[in-house]
Amino acid sequence: MPIRLYVGNLPKDNLERQTLEELFVDGGEIVSIKVIKERKTGKCRGFAFVTVPNDELADAFIEKYNGQTFMDNPLKIEKALPRSKGKEGEEESAESKPAPTKSKKGGGKKRNNRSISSTGTSSNESFQPDPRWADELAKLKEMLTASSNN
Repeated sequence: MPIRLYVGNLPKDNLERQTLEELFVDGGEIVSIKVIKERKTGKCRGFAFVTVPNDELADAFIEKYNGQTFMDNPLKIEKALPRSKGKEGEEESAESKPAPTKSKKGGGKKRNNRSISSTGTSSNESFQPDPRWADELAKLKEMLTASSNN
């Protein structure tokens, strides 16, 4: 099964796929190399993905190239996280976010207002405070109750 590797700390200039191919030429069989670039400028975003055919080759590739200096930058190579779908994956991968269904006109504002109001008006039953601050929150609630009774 092919393994996808994250190659980070790349220079953010006009890095091309062929340059990375030349660097990794003796690293074993490579299925594909994808340099991630800015859409508008076409410049490298500082990372790429290299796909190798199997797990053993991936481990050997990481051992050989991780930390190696490339264009004055030490490379960071590790196994890439799988792309995830759903709400849990939105924080991990920008590619997994669903496309907005509303027009840009007012769509973002409504979404922001809705999330703010839902957290501000949620009932005590569904709201679970951060455990690190639960004691402080309980004290504040008691102080508020005491001051409203006076």
